Amino acid sequence: MASRTSGKGSQSTAGTSKQRAGRSGTAAKKAPAKKAAARPAGRAPARRAPAKKTAPKSAPRRVGRGVANGVGAMFRGVGRGAKGLHPAHRKDGLALLLLALALIVAAGTWSDVRGPVGDLVKMLVTGAFGRLDVVVPILLAFMAVRLFRHPERPEANGRIVIGLSALVAGVLGQVHMACGSPGRGDGLHAMQDAGGFIGWAAAKPLQYTVGDVLVVPLLVLLTIFGLLVVTATPVNAIPRRLRDAGIRLGIIEPHPDEYAVDEGYAEDWRETPARRPRRTAPAADGADPEFDRAEEEALGKRRKPRRTPVQPPESREPDAVDLAAAAAASLDGAVLHGVQPSPLVAGLSSGIAQDGGRAEPTVPARRGVSMDKKPAAVPDLTKPAPEPSPGLPARAEQLQLAGDITYSLPSLDLLERGGPGKTRSAANDAIVASLTNVFAEFKVDAAVTGFTRGPTVTRYEVELGPAVKVERITALTKNIAYAVASPDVRIISPIPGKSAVGIEIPNTDREMVNLGDVLRLADAAGDEHPMLVALGKDVEGGYVMANLTKMPHVLVAGATGSGKSSCINCLITSIMVRATPEDVRMVLVDPKRVELTAYEGIPHLITPIITNPKRAAEALQWVVREMDLRYDDLAAYGFRHIDDFNAAVREGRVTPPEGSGRELQPYPYLLVIVDELADLMMVAPRDVEDSIVRITQLARAAGIHLVLATQRPSVDVVTGLIKANVPSRLAFATSSLADSRVILDQPGAEKLIGKGDGLFLPMGANKPIRMQGAFVTEGEVAAVVKHCKDQMAPVFRDDVTVGSAKKKEIDEDIGDDLDLLCQAAELVVSTQFGSTSMLQRKLRVGFAKAGRLMDLMESRNIVGPSEGSKARDVLVKPDELDAVLAVIRGESPQ
Repeated sequence: MASRTSGKGSQSTAGTSKQRAGRSGTAAKKAPAKKAAARPAGRAPARRAPAKKTAPKSAPRRVGRGVANGVGAMFRGVGRGAKGLHPAHRKDGLALLLLALALIVAAGTWSDVRGPVGDLVKMLVTGAFGRLDVVVPILLAFMAVRLFRHPERPEANGRIVIGLSALVAGVLGQVHMACGSPGRGDGLHAMQDAGGFIGWAAAKPLQYTVGDVLVVPLLVLLTIFGLLVVTATPVNAIPRRLRDAGIRLGIIEPHPDEYAVDEGYAEDWRETPARRPRRTAPAADGADPEFDRAEEEALGKRRKPRRTPVQPPESREPDAVDLAAAAAASLDGAVLHGVQPSPLVAGLSSGIAQDGGRAEPTVPARRGVSMDKKPAAVPDLTKPAPEPSPGLPARAEQLQLAGDITYSLPSLDLLERGGPGKTRSAANDAIVASLTNVFAEFKVDAAVTGFTRGPTVTRYEVELGPAVKVERITALTKNIAYAVASPDVRIISPIPGKSAVGIEIPNTDREMVNLGDVLRLADAAGDEHPMLVALGKDVEGGYVMANLTKMPHVLVAGATGSGKSSCINCLITSIMVRATPEDVRMVLVDPKRVELTAYEGIPHLITPIITNPKRAAEALQWVVREMDLRYDDLAAYGFRHIDDFNAAVREGRVTPPEGSGRELQPYPYLLVIVDELADLMMVAPRDVEDSIVRITQLARAAGIHLVLATQRPSVDVVTGLIKANVPSRLAFATSSLADSRVILDQPGAEKLIGKGDGLFLPMGANKPIRMQGAFVTEGEVAAVVKHCKDQMAPVFRDDVTVGSAKKKEIDEDIGDDLDLLCQAAELVVSTQFGSTSMLQRKLRVGFAKAGRLMDLMESRNIVGPSEGSKARDVLVKPDELDAVLAVIRGESPQ
């Protein structure tokens, strides 16, 4: 019994110990569970070694460990503080370090210094440089002095180091050959007494490969190359540099007409012209003013002059300008995403004052006649004010307008320049990883092969594996949106021109697209058409521009706050910057009364800004009449387009008939911009629709183009006839799929994210282009408008403004029922049936309104008096309808 009891007791004790061990193991497993979950998949957790019992640390060991940690923390703090030093202090520290090394090397080589430092210097310096070890301190001191004097020119340090290396290698190689070319077998002392290790390394390979005969000539050429690199002297400039040195030393007499040369040589490979006037004022930032001036002129040049002024040969300085202008054009083209600069900009050679003075940067060197009134320029407060130059700026040819008026286009300096766009960020890499994870989870054989980042969205290219349907990607739209935490995911299948599916996802770090950058790109590309407008930047990072003459009409639509008004501002500003009033005239319709008020008074307007919807309908009817007149001239002189007619008029190939007393002039492009089409369609839908349809059908060859904007793209505003005749569309964010179908005839606009994000569908394109609309600030618009208004006052057409200046004589009893009365008169006269009930049915008005219309027609002898329930007699024949309608409107009958 005792044995059994003891056995049971031992079993229970053993079971208890097992349970405790199991609990401890379970606790041990639960403890690192969170850490194991955080490890990446596919990697086995590392096994921990069993903890070893260590003896307690002694007190001296703890004290030593604490002192070591304190010293390390102190040095780390000093290192972090060194990172925050100003770059100028860092350069000074490097120069002082070189100067200290020069003193140490001089003490070790020029004098017999005892000690470990002297032995180390003798072993390193003398062993490397041999007999010329005395020159090493001079070279180090030269580098230190240069860093002290020119800390703002770090780009020349690499060139000087390369040149000195070649120079030292060539000289030491020649010294090594002159001393008998000792080798390593002759001992260290023999090599130190010759050219050292550097001389042996420079001469021995040449001696082994080409023989002893060619070693010295090759080393001499290496020495000359190093000297030319250090002094920044090309070979073709050696005679001129020698002549300049002779003139400075007084050995050679300069010619009487020769300019004095600048002191010192250039610090880069760019050839410095020898004949150049002395600077009247030092540069603010140490840069070459000739280069800055040429860059400003290259960037400020806008269009080719229509008449190039002939300059005498002695007034040109091609050496001083062409090189700098080409460099500035190349720099501008490189900044603007690799676009090749225009040959006009690259060949710029004007803008130099006749007496050698610096040209004014605020006057754009565009044409050949100087202006009496200079446009105001935005001052640069970051630079000191330049001293007044005694020379006058170059005379530039100006466009001669009618009435002997000179007009210069605004400079692009009035528009801000944006920074270079990003091509990749950490957010893009995270989204690529999320897309890859989604494809792996749903077992889709697809991979993200690349992406193109735009300012607003990034398009990720996905290539499918073999036998994988495209529908498997499009079916994952919601899962992709969930994975990237963005509801605005748009899938393009496929990307036009590529065998890949595109997934457009908005960027978390959006970028601004400045109007000035797009216009600078157009100028660098050499496109001078006055109707070229800037739109924005596409998904692939390229700028989007459009020629309104090729569109030829565009419909802009989007919800409130989607960027529609900014687009209209960019269109108008582009026209003002690129076109003169002789090239383009505009009609602006602004029913909101506040959107386009900033452009009031610009010379491009052909009529004051129209804010009354009824007057807007009349202006559209005037545009139709203007179109008919232009077509009469085209038909009379046998031309099919207004551009051909204008070219013939300018060349004198077209003359008016004798006795007509008419003087032919080129027709400008006429641009009609309607900021809100819905307000016009609410007031006079029939007249507005008829005018718009007729203009859009016929006005392309007449040089008349429409831009229609609306924030309510419904079928009653953008009717079928308007859509059929306006082929180009620009859709911003809409509130519903139905609105997107009205604008683009396809979905997509409802998934845009607003604030300039749009879809551009030009005429002839199958797929819309997603882009971020350009933005222009109110300050930039005000500066451009001020420049244009200072150049010229607006000249309004009398036949357009007569309707607004002279109030039509409409009878007071008609009031606001003029449109209804005209429709009623047209209906009654055309049908020859005067009935009140018919007016109720046809015009959808009440009995009281229909009775009043009938009374008004009776008072104007259109219908006879009432005869009870019988229909009234119609007193006007159908061929007299136009005269009756003119009388009702208060116009003089024809």
